[in-house]
Amino acid sequence: MEIFHRPAVRVICFDADGRVLLMNWRDPHDGSRLWEPPGGGIEEGESPLETARRELAEETGLDPSRVGETYIDVHRASQWKGRLYTGNEQFFAARYDTARPALSAAGLMPYEAEELLGHAWIAPADFPALPDRLEPPHLAEVVARL
Repeated sequence: MEIFHRPAVRVICFDADGRVLLMNWRDPHDGSRLWEPPGGGIEEGESPLETARRELAEETGLDPSRVGETYIDVHRASQWKGRLYTGNEQFFAARYDTARPALSAAGLMPYEAEELLGHAWIAPADFPALPDRLEPPHLAEVVARL
């Protein structure tokens, strides 16, 4: 199996009431739905913070300047199409001063935009009640530390 080291970041967004925006994606292993914050790989020449801000704007249209410099390192490993992607992923926090800031889905297909806009802001206490698994499994702990 090929092993790839992929530096990546995630952004966890908090509104004024401390609720968290999580996006609904497909699990690359089995196609099931999973919850995780917006984010992606670091491009050449970018700092992790620059990547976090770019990815947040591209995926959600939320104000990227609200991403703070505080982050938590989490080791992640994911297998996809015969390749093992491994490395430390930095989780940044974006804090907004309004309750559920307006979302505009940037650069997404119409059905993706509709799905994104339909997602609720979730209180960390509600995580155990979610019907799908969390990715990474200890995301609630990451949220608590941010």
